[in-house]
Amino acid sequence: MKNTRLLGFILAITVSIDQGFKLIAINFLQNKQSTSYMYDIFRLQYSDNSGAFLGIGNNLPEKVRFFIFTIAVLVMLIGLLIYVMKNPKISLIAISIIVGGEVSNVIDRIYNNGAVIDFMNMGIGSLRTGIFNFADIFIMIGVGIFILFSSKFGQKITKAKLS
Repeated sequence: MKNTRLLGFILAITVSIDQGFKLIAINFLQNKQSTSYMYDIFRLQYSDNSGAFLGIGNNLPEKVRFFIFTIAVLVMLIGLLIYVMKNPKISLIAISIIVGGEVSNVIDRIYNNGAVIDFMNMGIGSLRTGIFNFADIFIMIGVGIFILFSSKFGQKITKAKLS
């Protein structure tokens, strides 16, 4: 029960933050030119991404994109949730953050004609990231936490805290 509450709390926080900033992006960035900050290291620019990370799959037929990026992702998320609830040793926080980011992107796809709203870009000169959103940041943070706690270093930290 404790795991369920923590999972629900993290999901609510990640989805709320991401959807809130996407709403701001729609209201203040849509149909406008990109805005540059910190000597063009950080840009805000609105983009509807109908593909996956960095637009991979943008050119697939709409029904295929819907199946892969909405249905298949939902099935994967349900599987992850079942796995994390049955295996409390795995980093519940890491998986919850990843699932929260993915849930928020699936919400976008359902309500935005199969596209995810992206609005941030970072880089120096021509070396730039793709356009991304907070859900993507949460997914990367969750993956980082998961890798850290799955590594020997993370296991040493966990054992030290339990001792």
